[in-house]
Amino acid sequence: MSTTDRLDPDGIKCVVWDLDGTLWDDVAVESATDALPTPRPGTLAAIDALAALGVLSSIASRSAPSVLDRLETVPALRERFLAPQVSWQDKSESLRRIAKDLGIAVDALLLVDDSPYERAEVEALLPGVRTLAPEDVPALLAAFEGREVTPESRERVRRYRTEETRRAEGERFLGSREEFLRWCDMRLTVGAATPGEVPRALELAARTHRLNSSGLAPDRLRELAAAEGHEVYTARMTDRFGEYGVIGAALVDRTAPATWSVPLLALSCRVAGRGAAAAFLFRLMRRARERGAEEFRVTLRPTDANLEMRILLRQAGLRRTDDPGAAADAAVLGRSLHDEPPEPPAWLRVTEREDAEA
Repeated sequence: MSTTDRLDPDGIKCVVWDLDGTLWDDVAVESATDALPTPRPGTLAAIDALAALGVLSSIASRSAPSVLDRLETVPALRERFLAPQVSWQDKSESLRRIAKDLGIAVDALLLVDDSPYERAEVEALLPGVRTLAPEDVPALLAAFEGREVTPESRERVRRYRTEETRRAEGERFLGSREEFLRWCDMRLTVGAATPGEVPRALELAARTHRLNSSGLAPDRLRELAAAEGHEVYTARMTDRFGEYGVIGAALVDRTAPATWSVPLLALSCRVAGRGAAAAFLFRLMRRARERGAEEFRVTLRPTDANLEMRILLRQAGLRRTDDPGAAADAAVLGRSLHDEPPEPPAWLRVTEREDAEA
């Protein structure tokens, strides 16, 4: 998609910038000195404005890798970009690597590039990635106007930088993956959402895809959360590197006394592979059992993106069950709570907030 007609801010997690002709006017490898070309002030302002909205920025440039080495010598510029890729590989391959390093879907990227050829190459090989020419950036910023910015959003860029540190430490760690996770000292806190956490829950519902059970629209989530017998639960996580913030949200329907139904379970892709999704789900199941519920149900709308969530629900023992009220495009998965719910991964300490409501 090379036009601005279908820009969906909720679907854009990272804007990837070309260098020559996009971030700056000149060609870096043709510079007579080691100094990089001067970045365009308007482009830097756009990058900073996006960061304030919680949108990440990265680099994909077909150029000599030495350009990235030179970028490392300019901290004020380098710190704006996460997982940058500078090499002679195809731009589409660079985008795949950026998505993998950031732990987000490729379709959550948007490329800004002055070259029609590069944009066409990405559109052909990565059809879900939007592309823009530099002159379309004002339209990109306009698409975000009026959108609610949560405290979690404002901290997103800093937290992804912290994630780069985690990843680097993990690569240097000499033990097993489980030993590294234990060393990280991860702690998950689960409880009823505070008023200040509800906007973040809505944001997770809109922006997460890999670990999202139903894709419930924020407006519908807001409506259900205010309904009698419904409650929003959140999960916060920390480790030795710092705070992740609110990384999980669940809407719980308790209108049927013997059943806890979850129309939406959503978690940040930043915690994929660390056991947080399973731990949050297991803690909700345990709480339901403690409150006298006999069955636990989750609404699932299968998509191409949420295979990870489907696997998690199956591993937790949830199986398809009849529910006349389910939407045509959704399935309801359930399991009995007569048996003790599974325990969270051994490396993750899980507690409940003291102020959580019974």
